[in-house]
Amino acid sequence: MNPATTDTPQLSTLAMAVADGVCEIRLYRAERANALNEAMWRELRTAFRWADATDAVRVVVLGGTGRNFCAGIDLAMLADVARTVTHDHADAARGREALRRLILDLQDCLTSIERCRKPVLAAIHGACVGGAVDLIACCDMRYATADAQFSVREIDIGMTADVGSLQRLPRLMPDGLVRELAYTGRDFNGAEAQAMGLVNRAFDSQDALLAGVRVIAAGIAAKAPLAIRGTKEMLNYARDHSVADGLNYVATWNAAMLMSADLDEAIAALREKRKPEFGD
Repeated sequence: MNPATTDTPQLSTLAMAVADGVCEIRLYRAERANALNEAMWRELRTAFRWADATDAVRVVVLGGTGRNFCAGIDLAMLADVARTVTHDHADAARGREALRRLILDLQDCLTSIERCRKPVLAAIHGACVGGAVDLIACCDMRYATADAQFSVREIDIGMTADVGSLQRLPRLMPDGLVRELAYTGRDFNGAEAQAMGLVNRAFDSQDALLAGVRVIAAGIAAKAPLAIRGTKEMLNYARDHSVADGLNYVATWNAAMLMSADLDEAIAALREKRKPEFGD
């Protein structure tokens, strides 16, 4: 195995641990309500690239530390961006080009969650606002405490959300609800988020949330890893392509990947009436 995939990366804004195939990544700026500063954006990409490349990781759980999941983009970072674009470029057009490149890079930091071949489960408590909604929209599944507070908040600071929520939320929720939330910036809690379809389940407490998500993650980690990775790739592909395209792609995938050690082990376990044991 490549040594780069064995040692967890050194991170300052995230905490990460791996056990029994499950990698838990926690936003680790509790003193700032886990607001997304420049380092955290970049480290999210680093962490998910590592999780993608590391065979021992089969599932990722993304959560927050302290009282909140994430308060969105750090406003100090927004101020720094404005100063950089305004003062570092004598030509206004070049400054705007630099801003566009920055936005595309921040988008890519979150898209690294979608690119990760392993399923990603978000465990949300406390505040989940603005850029945090963009963040969780990239995850495969979302779970929350009933009293978690969500908001597509960008409209309240005079900006159009630009790192994914306006593109991904309509694939998760009814279009009219997405528009209401984006136009008004109103708050809604975990129970309403479940009713909307944004989260799979709302739990009574943070302890129950973490316990419940860990049980789900452990169940996924026990499945055939190659089939889980293929399932995520097919679901993401189907979201953005026609049914015919998706059927053609899965036929090509299984022509290459179906005959595997995982398939042999799964069939043997069924015959022998035991739990399968899959290699990474």
